[in-house]
Amino acid sequence: MFLSGPLHKGFVIAGLLLLAGCAGARRQGPPPLEDHTVQVPANAGVYKVGNPYQIDNVWYYPREQPDYDETGIASWYGPDFYGKYTANGELYDGGQLTAAHRTLPMPVNVRVTNLDNGKSIIVRVNDRGPYARGRIIDLSRRAAELLDVVQNGTARVRVTYVSRADLGGGGPPPPETSAEIANALPAAPTGKVDSSALGVLPGAVVAPPVKLATLPAPLPAAPPPPAAAMPTGQVDKVPVPGVTHLYVQVGAFSKLENAQRMMKSLGGDLHISSLQRGGQTLYRVRTGPLASVQDADSALSRISGTGSGDAQIVVDQ
Repeated sequence: MFLSGPLHKGFVIAGLLLLAGCAGARRQGPPPLEDHTVQVPANAGVYKVGNPYQIDNVWYYPREQPDYDETGIASWYGPDFYGKYTANGELYDGGQLTAAHRTLPMPVNVRVTNLDNGKSIIVRVNDRGPYARGRIIDLSRRAAELLDVVQNGTARVRVTYVSRADLGGGGPPPPETSAEIANALPAAPTGKVDSSALGVLPGAVVAPPVKLATLPAPLPAAPPPPAAAMPTGQVDKVPVPGVTHLYVQVGAFSKLENAQRMMKSLGGDLHISSLQRGGQTLYRVRTGPLASVQDADSALSRISGTGSGDAQIVVDQ
């Protein structure tokens, strides 16, 4: 039977749509793998160590830290900073795998591991922060999504140095010379000089104590980092302790009497715990364990109010 008129046209259109739908279904395949390699425009940003600075009566001393390995609380920052310049002159993009840190050089690549779920990624540090007390790193939104940090807003993390990051125009140039740093370096605030690095999880590599009056030696120019050290968005699963605890730590001392003096001067519910590391006994002045980030924040605020600007939240077993 031959059909004509509107009915015929309807069948033709329906047939064409059906064929188009089948063709579209045949063309569909697995979604392409996501690549979140940080896109750095040519000549965007510089390699920068930076000068000492003070925020809320706390001094921070940026320096080369190739042995950096620290535990603490991570947060993330979002749309209010989109399109603004970072501390080393790049443009902040929440969709890139970047982060802010208070003292590491910029840009460098660090590995951030969520100690609650074992998810671990590499991010590019290109900004200063976080300035909220009790946080050691601020993640971009995309980095926070990959580590499952967005919903809670914070997470217990371990941050370790990986490599110096590439710049848009090629490999990173050498850092500032000692003379340039010396010209900008203000007098270091007085305080204890025999305290060592805060405690981290067992097996971590801890940088030796830093004397604030000693200028860091400049590092030679570094080649571009290997592909394995780049922030591509690959999420690794790494072993983490089954249970971790939060502490507020005032400091770690090589001499017991110095730890006792610090504990006595601050009072409260502080205690001393010892730790063997590198053939040396460290005496840590801390409070805890604490049940939640909120409890740790409250304890940090209370201890900081007694005059301890060096207190910070750490994650330990």
